[in-house]
Order: sequence, then structure tokens, then C-alpha cells
Amino acid sequence: MLNRVVLIGRLTKDSELRYTPNGKATCSFTLACDRQFKNAQGEKEADFIPCSVPPYKDKLAELCANYLAKGNMAAVDGRIQIRTYNDKDGQKRYVTEVIAEDVRFLSPKNEGAGQTQSQQPPAQQQRQSSPPGSMPPPPGYQGAPPSGRPPGSVPTSQYGHPANIPDSEIPF
Repeated sequence: MLNRVVLIGRLTKDSELRYTPNGKATCSFTLACDRQFKNAQGEKEADFIPCSVPPYKDKLAELCANYLAKGNMAAVDGRIQIRTYNDKDGQKRYVTEVIAEDVRFLSPKNEGAGQTQSQQPPAQQQRQSSPPGSMPPPPGYQGAPPSGRPPGSVPTSQYGHPANIPDSEIPF
């Protein structure tokens, strides 16, 4: 038998950290997961799925509480659990939730946590100002060889396939 679930979604509110009586951390949050189809009005809908990190994963629970905030995207790998309890009126209630065995933080560090983005280091600023797809030359690079090809490269035809050249001219 198999009970396995994988979800990717955004948190609907900040995660909630609690502690068991014996001091183990547990965390709960709700993921909004988009459906793959539109409703009759042509609008996308989402499912709101409650997730819990169990006490035996207390380090993961603390990480989730520290780094998952409203709007952050996360991936959850776990299992579905249905539990029951009696409410104040004595009515039996059912709760369906995902017990998270593993949580991956998919949002950048600064997104959704209310932090301001720090100034980028000069190396990243230089890379952003260069043309797309280009990389800065390695330290000590003296420029391209007279053939116009990078050192150690094999000459190619106009279609990108190796050109018909004598074995004596192949650089390896």
C-alpha cells in the first residue's frame, strides 16, 4: 500500500510554530495549489491544503517557521492523514491534512519575508551590464587566438558539426 503526496504551492499565511509538552517543535501551514483547468466562468481555481510538520521532524518544523512566510512558494513531500476529534458540542469532526516528511523552499531568500533586498556585490553588477549570454573572461585571459576560436576548440562547419580537417590540426 502507498500513501504519498507531492505538492507545490504558495503559503496562504505565515507558518505557525508550536511545541509539544515534551519540547518538540511542530509547524503547520496551508498551501494554495493551482488547479490545471479553469471553471465554467473561465477562471483558475486553487485548492487550499493544510500541511503539518510532525514533532519527530522538529528541526524541519523550526526551519519552516523561520523561512516560510505568506506568499512563499514551497514543495511538500509527505502523506495524507485523516484524524478525528470531538468539538465543544460533542460532534465528531474530521481533519484531512498532509503530514510533511520533506519541505523545499522554492522562493528566493528575500521574497515574502518582509526583508529588503541588499545591494548586489560589484561582480554581479558587472555581469548584469554585459550582453545576455556572455560571461566575463577568466583571470589572466589574453584574448582569442588568431584563428578566432577559443583555445582547445575544434573547428566547425557553418552547421555546427566538426569540419573536415586533417587529424594533425585537431588540438587534442
